[in-house]
Amino acid sequence: MNIFKKKTTPKDALRTSKREMAVATRGIEREITSLQLEEKRLVAEIKKTAKTGNEAATKILARQLVRLRQQITNLQGSRAQIRGVTTHTQALYASTSISSGMKGATKAMVAMNKQMAPTKQAKVIKDFQKQSAQLDMTIEMMSEAIDETLDKDEAEEETEDLTNQVLDEIGVGVASQVRFLFIKAN
Repeated sequence: MNIFKKKTTPKDALRTSKREMAVATRGIEREITSLQLEEKRLVAEIKKTAKTGNEAATKILARQLVRLRQQITNLQGSRAQIRGVTTHTQALYASTSISSGMKGATKAMVAMNKQMAPTKQAKVIKDFQKQSAQLDMTIEMMSEAIDETLDKDEAEEETEDLTNQVLDEIGVGVASQVRFLFIKAN
């Protein structure tokens, strides 16, 4: 055990694993390619021996061709398994990343809970509600006062308009209206 060896991180382990899997995959692919070339050569040789009429040699070569094709199939299966392992490794790394992110979020939430003491927050909320209620009452009182003032002006205008309309209907002249307004103003 080497005490000076640096601990590998999941990211480094994933990188190393991917590299090793890629090397293994390339090696298998090279082997498959060489076996496929051998298969082509063997097929040509089988045709040649079949033309010459040598049945024993043709059967032996055909048996070799079957075994060669089985070997190619096995190597292709191995390549697929290696790719599956690579994908699985990447999924594990993603899970590790998520768990470390969750760990950080949990730490942040704990820190926030420590800062936000429930009793202090309740007091702040109570004070806010109290001030909000006072503000609502003040706004309501001011609105009522403004409405009353506007209503008085509108009522006086309506009264004056109604009076003028009644006087016009009766046929009271302008001089009478002026006198009426003069008396009203004093």
